[in-house]
Amino acid sequence: MSPKKINSAIILMSLGLSLFLLNTGCFAKKIKAESVFFNNSIKEDATSAVLHRILDAGDKPISEIKFEKGTYHFYPDKGLEQFCYISNHNDVVIKTAFPIFNMKNLVIDGQGSTFIFHGKMIPFLIDMSQNITLKNLNIDWEIPFHSEGLVVSSDLKNRTFDLKISDAYPYEIRNEQLYFIKESYEHNLGQAILYDPERKAIAYDTESYTPLTLYHHLPKSEGVVKNSTNYKYKLDPIAPSQRVIGREFRLSVKEIEPGLIRIFNHGKKIPPVGKILVCKGEQHLNRLAPAIRLTGTYGFKATNVNIHHAGGMGVIAENSADLILDNVNVTPSHGRMVSTTADATHFVGCRGKVELKNCTFNNQLDDATNVHGTYQEVIDLLGENTIGVRMGHFQQQGFVIGKTNDTIGFVRLSKSFFPYDKLTIKSTKRFNSRYQIITFNEALPKNLEPGDLIENLSGYPEVLVENCNISRNRARGLLLSSPKETIIRNNFFSTEMEALLIPVESGHWYESGNGSNITVENNVFQDCNHSGYDRGVIRFVTDDDNENIAFNNIKIKGNTFNHFDNLVLEIANTNNLEFSNNTISLSKTFPKLFNQDCAIMVKSSKNIEFKNNTYKGEAPLILETEKDMPKLTFN
Repeated sequence: MSPKKINSAIILMSLGLSLFLLNTGCFAKKIKAESVFFNNSIKEDATSAVLHRILDAGDKPISEIKFEKGTYHFYPDKGLEQFCYISNHNDVVIKTAFPIFNMKNLVIDGQGSTFIFHGKMIPFLIDMSQNITLKNLNIDWEIPFHSEGLVVSSDLKNRTFDLKISDAYPYEIRNEQLYFIKESYEHNLGQAILYDPERKAIAYDTESYTPLTLYHHLPKSEGVVKNSTNYKYKLDPIAPSQRVIGREFRLSVKEIEPGLIRIFNHGKKIPPVGKILVCKGEQHLNRLAPAIRLTGTYGFKATNVNIHHAGGMGVIAENSADLILDNVNVTPSHGRMVSTTADATHFVGCRGKVELKNCTFNNQLDDATNVHGTYQEVIDLLGENTIGVRMGHFQQQGFVIGKTNDTIGFVRLSKSFFPYDKLTIKSTKRFNSRYQIITFNEALPKNLEPGDLIENLSGYPEVLVENCNISRNRARGLLLSSPKETIIRNNFFSTEMEALLIPVESGHWYESGNGSNITVENNVFQDCNHSGYDRGVIRFVTDDDNENIAFNNIKIKGNTFNHFDNLVLEIANTNNLEFSNNTISLSKTFPKLFNQDCAIMVKSSKNIEFKNNTYKGEAPLILETEKDMPKLTFN
């Protein structure tokens, strides 16, 4: 063939190949993402319509989902079913109408709508996505996961009390036990606490009355010896399968008339008449439906979002980054005492930035937020660069500690709260919910021993909490375990336990992180710790008895502490803390519970400075230090 004919043939072949590629879509024009609009025609059960459109997003990309303003119901019957390991929750098979999986640059705008969910659903299940925005929306449940009853009478001689239960909380009695009936769910009187209906907040000194003494342990003569089985590997004694061994119900109940229940055999003080008893059932069974769950997601913003209820946390985020909550409000609806049945927000192994701005976190049954990593225990040395690790707490099963090239610290807490060595991850492999294999790019430390802990040093965020109202809730305000810069500014706190807890927690929840580089400024702390715990309003604490430094570079300045009791600040295991320009006064809102000897207690710490503070309280001593510490002066 002549060169001319060869060139012509090549041109024809190239043209044919180009046409073929165009026809097969290799050079097809990228499909433009569209805005999707739902109107009130789907309001009776919006699950199917919303779910099907989201599941079609692979072929028909979505940039925005808008709703005509209205009230939309979502039922689990037609929801997408998904098994989820969720940190600090039960591991559950859940249903959702909003599976936001592997999506980018999506805005969901409720335009002021209310979404009412039914039964065991996670409203927003967001996984491996980027730049997701949720705005102008109210989230609630038709039937809540908790129950309430008014204490209407008591018999101190016979140690009984009566609960008036409204039709909003249907119940039944089986074998002298009270069960509240929900949508595909029920719970007993476990994890009960008192609310004050006048203050619409946790009752003063509730710890004297609650939790209810639901169980007692069987005597050994019954043939049951707790944990008598010889286990080869470490046991989690608080796991559901273990905590029920060797116990039986202590409380019993009797219906006096429909809606009126008498409770017998309570071991603490009998609750006062007029208080509301709130309960949510057993701890290992009652966290199963958070409102917003994020995993592996980079870039999330929620603005003008009201979460009125959830059967767990309002927002739980794991291994995610750059999370902004602006005007996200966790508050109860329908006259209920309770909003979410666990934390308002919670962040595990997150990085980048976590910002909570202009938020209200009220009446939730746990903390306003908790920011931490996760300790995992080394149990196997599997070669020069590979280890086997165990997840400690049953509600953190399935959590993967990090990704490729993350920096892992090796910690032996008996020696130090800081890593003695650092390696980077090459790969992780999860064999089951508790056991994982981690291979590193480098050789293992020569002094590594089984029993040491690991933490992900890459998995901590910078934190900002600003202009928030954190009050009326059970438990703490903020738990802060991040070594990155943390700013707590211009907030109002009135919490049942500590307003700020900066911990090292390695023996129960296995929550890692050292609070460092924290600034607490221009906040108001009003009558915190009013439920019956003898603790500081701000507290630095470790769960080991050693005196090693755990917390660094703390500034507490320009704050107002208006407190009913004496103790305001507990400092332990801390280096370089400045307490300046703060005002401490006695509120007299409640009677003193403990009338402590001092307002500030310091131990196992160094480089602590007090300057330009004003004290107007009644403590015999303003400042108390351990005997072996240098004398400190309160100024």
